[in-house]
Amino acid sequence: MRIGLITGGGDCPGLNAAIRAVVKHGHGTYGHSIIGFRNGWKGVIEGDVQPLTREHIRNVLPVGGTMLGTARMHPHRVDGGLDAVRATLEAERVDALVVIGGDGTLDAASKVAETGINVIGIPKTIDNDVVRTDTAIGFETAVQVATEAVDRIHTTAESHNRVMVVEVMGRSTGWIAVNAAIAGGAELVLAPEAPFDMDRVERFLRHRHRAHASFSIIVVAEGAVPAAGSSMDYTTELGQFGEIVSGAVSSAVAHEIAERTGFDTRVTVLGHVQRGGTPLPADRILGSRFGVAAVEALQAGRSDVMTALHGESVDLVPISEIAGQVKQVPEELLRVAGALA
Repeated sequence: MRIGLITGGGDCPGLNAAIRAVVKHGHGTYGHSIIGFRNGWKGVIEGDVQPLTREHIRNVLPVGGTMLGTARMHPHRVDGGLDAVRATLEAERVDALVVIGGDGTLDAASKVAETGINVIGIPKTIDNDVVRTDTAIGFETAVQVATEAVDRIHTTAESHNRVMVVEVMGRSTGWIAVNAAIAGGAELVLAPEAPFDMDRVERFLRHRHRAHASFSIIVVAEGAVPAAGSSMDYTTELGQFGEIVSGAVSSAVAHEIAERTGFDTRVTVLGHVQRGGTPLPADRILGSRFGVAAVEALQAGRSDVMTALHGESVDLVPISEIAGQVKQVPEELLRVAGALA
């Protein structure tokens, strides 16, 4: 079997572990040949190919990012994109495609599978918002980075009697924000799942600084918004390509706090630092497990399915069932974060 492999969407730690596992298991166990397409679906459309052998994957396990490169392009949204994908796969004699990506990339994978191409998906996203899997490649490392930042910010906040607003990634969900807030001991977390009331935030901070401490840490997901009818006037700022403008909501929140309370308030935006660096063992292991499971799925003749972690097991779920859905932070976890304020 000749297997094609791509990574799409945003990069994250653990991608190279998945690539390595597909190559080692596919080639070493079954004798399959593996090729990679550079820069996600863009590389498939353009026929930008590189071989993947044991030599190419040597020492990549601890390396962040993706050795194949990535791009945010979806073939079903490009004129002639699906036809170009099929033409490239036919020209390269590819029997099946392993697609590593988030919800957008996997949605595209499902559209490609509908054209008759054998596709196996592997979920990766630091946002942890892909449904039907407990977690995805990259999330654990991103939470570690965010938690370490909160830990470090605590010392300067306490030293200077400041309110520190820490913005983390999370356009539609607050998985990183909530987990980092709990693990880092932040006083408040603002997540997209629970629109916030700035009046309540103000009251909380005034009470805390009067009765308990002279500093506070607030972790804010980039997609957090005020509740309807809130006294804070804010509309999510979007960039040229529809992305949320980094630092917009945290700056607005910090401005409101400073204006209302007079407390010295500062902002730290973690941004893309959450995506980079060495993957934790958890992401290396998960990427490796998903890569092996993807090869096994192809060997069993499966297609249009995604590897998924359920408890201690890696299972297969239909890709079509995850398209257009978002896995939100459960109410129980939000309550835990609130209870520890």
